[in-house]
Amino acid sequence: MAQESRRAWACITAIGAATGLAFAAHAADPIRIGFGLSETGGSAGVAKQYLVTAQIWAEDVNARGGLLGRKVEIVHYDDQSNPALEPGIYTKLLDVDKVDLLTASGTNYSSAAMPIIIQHGAMVLDTLALAVNDQFHYRRFFQTMPYGPNGKEAISAGYFAAAMTMDPKPKTVAITGADAEFSKNAIEGAKRHIAKAGLQIVYDRVYPPNEIDFTPIVRSIKAATPDLVFVASYPQDSAGLLRAVGEQGLAARQFGGAIVGLQVGTIKAQMGERMNGIVDYELFVHEPTVAFPGTDAFIAKYQGRAKDSGTDPLGYYVPPLAYATFQVLEQAVEGAKSLDQDKLAQYMHKTVFKTLYGDIAFGADGEWVKPRILTVQYQGVKGHDLAQFEKAGVQPILDPPELKTGTLRYPYATASQ
Repeated sequence: MAQESRRAWACITAIGAATGLAFAAHAADPIRIGFGLSETGGSAGVAKQYLVTAQIWAEDVNARGGLLGRKVEIVHYDDQSNPALEPGIYTKLLDVDKVDLLTASGTNYSSAAMPIIIQHGAMVLDTLALAVNDQFHYRRFFQTMPYGPNGKEAISAGYFAAAMTMDPKPKTVAITGADAEFSKNAIEGAKRHIAKAGLQIVYDRVYPPNEIDFTPIVRSIKAATPDLVFVASYPQDSAGLLRAVGEQGLAARQFGGAIVGLQVGTIKAQMGERMNGIVDYELFVHEPTVAFPGTDAFIAKYQGRAKDSGTDPLGYYVPPLAYATFQVLEQAVEGAKSLDQDKLAQYMHKTVFKTLYGDIAFGADGEWVKPRILTVQYQGVKGHDLAQFEKAGVQPILDPPELKTGTLRYPYATASQ
């Protein structure tokens, strides 16, 4: 009996040792973080900034020992700036790659991915996505873009707040944008502000996302003689529309809106003085009211990487926000001490996260509790030197009031000089 007991105990010990080795091997596996991204196509100028930032964060966190004692690994696929590819990408990430965590970026792309994410019960940390969760109310969705609970209105709130400081106040407005998720959401929010202000809409048209000739649109807007021109566009159409405005001119008192693209350093350098007078949103500018600890040091690190990576050399638009996104992810995993999607979501709903983009707290639908979209007017831009955008005064903040550093110049024809 004693010999049989010893054999049984040896067997148990061997099984335990094997199990321990297997557990250790599993524990040593990297934590995989997956996302789809527009590495090519019309949105690549924005998306490449996100990828470089994700890689910088992964290097930083791995240098600190990883998450939960495990290294992190980034898994990403190119959606070619085509939202139709997102469902397949996120299905592969979840079913084939078996990633542990998900992020997403961009309104049009995130909207297309959400049904797959929800079907799998995954937690997703999103950014640059306007009102994506308004239709789903998914409890495991979170976003670091500072839209707040009313994103459709938040992105244009500052534009109309600035307009109503004019004397006399404006009376009419023209609206245009792409027939795509982001633009339609932004236009819907703009129309709410228009109704509240009692403005009359004298032009209202969306154009196909692949539109290339904007001259007829600008001519029609000019013929309507609006006081305000509100544009909601993605990078691929922003350039063409602004080119047509430059060629045709506008007599409007204010021009701008939710124009995606002007925030990117390469486009700022290309546009140069043509940016003057435009009122648009930004996420980070070098104004004294938005100085957060760690931001400048990170941007310097990003800029050192940008040239070799062939991405935006300035790095004010996406990189600080994207790095904050991964900081939130890091703090959530370490705080919840788990990769369980429900535990992570519960932890994120009750926690205030400290990031280089400031404190971030999430509301019921995973948006910021309070919005912090910056509305700026480009003023005094001279030539094409990118260094001028690193100084205060070229992109003064008009809204929100607590961060304001400048006043609106109008009409647009004069302000654009």
